[in-house]
Amino acid sequence: MTEDMVVHGVEWTVKELFVYPNEFIYWSIQIVMYPYMTGLVAGAFVLSSLYHVFGQKDLKEIAQFSLVFSLALLPVAAIPLLLHLQQPLRAMEPLLTPHFTSAIAAFGIVFTAYALIVLSEIWFVYRKYFVEQVHELKTKSGLSNTLTRTVYRVLTIGAYDVSDSAIKVDKKAATILAAVGIPVACFLHGYAGFIFGSVKANALWMSPLMPVIFIMSAVVSGIALCMLTYIVIMEWQAFRQKRGGGVAEAGEIKGAEKEIINKATRYLLGFLVAAISLELLDLIFRGYTAMKSWDILRSVMYGKDFVNIFVLQYTLGNLVPFVLLILPGRTLRRTVVALLLVLFGVFMMRWNVVIGGQAFSLSFSGYMHYEIPLIPHSVETFKEGVFGALTVMALPFVFFWIINKFVPSLRRDAEST
Repeated sequence: MTEDMVVHGVEWTVKELFVYPNEFIYWSIQIVMYPYMTGLVAGAFVLSSLYHVFGQKDLKEIAQFSLVFSLALLPVAAIPLLLHLQQPLRAMEPLLTPHFTSAIAAFGIVFTAYALIVLSEIWFVYRKYFVEQVHELKTKSGLSNTLTRTVYRVLTIGAYDVSDSAIKVDKKAATILAAVGIPVACFLHGYAGFIFGSVKANALWMSPLMPVIFIMSAVVSGIALCMLTYIVIMEWQAFRQKRGGGVAEAGEIKGAEKEIINKATRYLLGFLVAAISLELLDLIFRGYTAMKSWDILRSVMYGKDFVNIFVLQYTLGNLVPFVLLILPGRTLRRTVVALLLVLFGVFMMRWNVVIGGQAFSLSFSGYMHYEIPLIPHSVETFKEGVFGALTVMALPFVFFWIINKFVPSLRRDAEST
């Protein structure tokens, strides 16, 4: 073990009782953010596929938004790993030489395949809009319009045919890509659970249910984030229109529609029930089998991390939002609160897996506590602290703002597949 790794762990590790000298909390907040962000990518794509693959017509608007938002989330999925790496210049090697000899190396294949699927699907969905913008901007002068038209010409890739037969081919291609993308998106996040579940040296992580639990909670978090972002953006636009005293014209952004939110909420509840059931099943299975490491696991789950697991994750992050969403007379404000709690619950699940899995010593006679750096005093404490995590959480919205300038996922007048 190198000296850099020891220093890396000493920054935020507090030891209790008997802990080996070389044991520290090496995987910190960025490794919590890594499966959290990849889960959001998978969940957003699954929500978009409910329309393109399963024909849920009333989810068309939020599905189009989710597809574009999934693309904005995609590059952020790898950023926590880059921030955590001691040698980030080597990060491109899994992408340049992908292979399946390890879960990390397979990331190159899965990540690249998923990126190509999302980009291709967005192109087929919005190709007609790209062509229309090229023709529309042709009659407008000015440097800004010229540059924008150039961007749209590049986006068309020379395909200007917008006949009915061509659009029909686009729709079919988008449907096929969405169907293929669902298992790829699930595998993109499921392999993160596979990494933890295959670690035989850690009693908390070693479980065949870990990849499935990660996938289900990923779908829950992705749907919740898309719904929350959709509601906030649409309501903000509606507020601006109302404040300006103008009347919303056809095609302009309006407030979040109740029918869309209600339909998406039903799917969210279904996946939430599945995720909670799998997590409880895993907990019961561990207690029933009572392996050699169960004593130390029980002391962590029911003692050291009781508040994090049973109060913050299961109660505040699962039970409370579930009750808020199923009670009659649900309002938009109550839905927003429930969505925030769902996102918090999934984050706590990732926290309890990553941090909680390192909380006990391999001696089974000691514990380690993770104190996340609040105020950075070095580059390392910035990356592995609160500000580093907030930076990762903010980037998808910046990327979405840029992408949405050219791919109008929230404009109803932009005809798309």
